[in-house]
Amino acid sequence: MKKPVFLLAGGRPRGHDTTDSLIRAVLDESGQISPSIAYTGTASGDDSNFFTRMAGMLKMSGAGNISHAVIAPENADLDKARSILQAADIVFVGGGDVDGGMRILREKNMLTFLEGIYDQGKIFFGTSAGAIMLAKEWVRWIDPDDADSADLFSCLKFAPVICDCHDEEGGWQELIAALELEEAGTIGYGLSSGTGIKVYQDGSVEALAEPIYRYIREQDGVKKITDLP
Repeated sequence: MKKPVFLLAGGRPRGHDTTDSLIRAVLDESGQISPSIAYTGTASGDDSNFFTRMAGMLKMSGAGNISHAVIAPENADLDKARSILQAADIVFVGGGDVDGGMRILREKNMLTFLEGIYDQGKIFFGTSAGAIMLAKEWVRWIDPDDADSADLFSCLKFAPVICDCHDEEGGWQELIAALELEEAGTIGYGLSSGTGIKVYQDGSVEALAEPIYRYIREQDGVKKITDLP
């Protein structure tokens, strides 16, 4: 029943925009001509302006009805949010701050519900921080001034991988820091702007655009390996 999960970086690599083709791959997975989408934006505090921009982009790519499942505000109607998420063909997890987005989902007791609709076969995709939230875990620093205070925290785990987005110019330092805390053999995926991956439940990964950078945790440290073909 579980469907593949789509982790997207979005953006414009090398002067051209691949966003439409990445979203189209997600929409096609539903089998619907114009699938409905429920948007959750806890990573941005459910910012309404951000939702409006994202909804316009999704509409241009062929999505049908797009609804905002508002979770973050203190007075959010969580029953309404759950109803929106349950009814949609696809759930979109928006970008922002990974740690903050996951904290809100935990505080609002939404994790079990989201896991339930995913197990039922709901299609999930995320962009940027939303993509990282759909993966296994991510890294934070307990003390921002202490590089040795890096710590992993759990994400939704719908995609059994670890990834980062948009850091092709920075050398994927946060991804490397996260992998340094992982067990040997763990592969991390760097999604450069305008790329994305389709992740299956067995852990296999398909590139939707390139390049997808890859790093592996070995016994003696983290090393770059060949890009995902």
